[in-house]
Amino acid sequence: MSEINVTPFVDVMLVLLIIFMVSAPLLTVGVPIELPRTQANPLDSDKEPLTVSVNAEGQVFLQDTEIPLEELADRLAAVAAEGMQERIFVRADRGVGYGEVMRVMGRLNRAGFSRIGLVTDIEQ
Repeated sequence: MSEINVTPFVDVMLVLLIIFMVSAPLLTVGVPIELPRTQANPLDSDKEPLTVSVNAEGQVFLQDTEIPLEELADRLAAVAAEGMQERIFVRADRGVGYGEVMRVMGRLNRAGFSRIGLVTDIEQ
């Protein structure tokens, strides 16, 4: 009698399922900042955008990697898939001063990026 024993296969699949369920939320964690709130509607996006974040201490991050402000334009130019027409989102902590956010946006604009958006949370 020839049968395929699927019990080990099911065990392995269940373990993998549990591992992926636990690790998936950890992969979406970014720079911890407290965004300002607004009543604007969210934008529809079909891919993950380039994100520049400024935390409460004024540190600048490209995606999840901390970089010096002086290197921001060069790094963005290297990773922008669509070149200077790539949409870039700026996330800044609510405690960061307006001047600091404008300094980051000025660097982006001086580097040639013109499609810059500000990210906020939905106001309750």
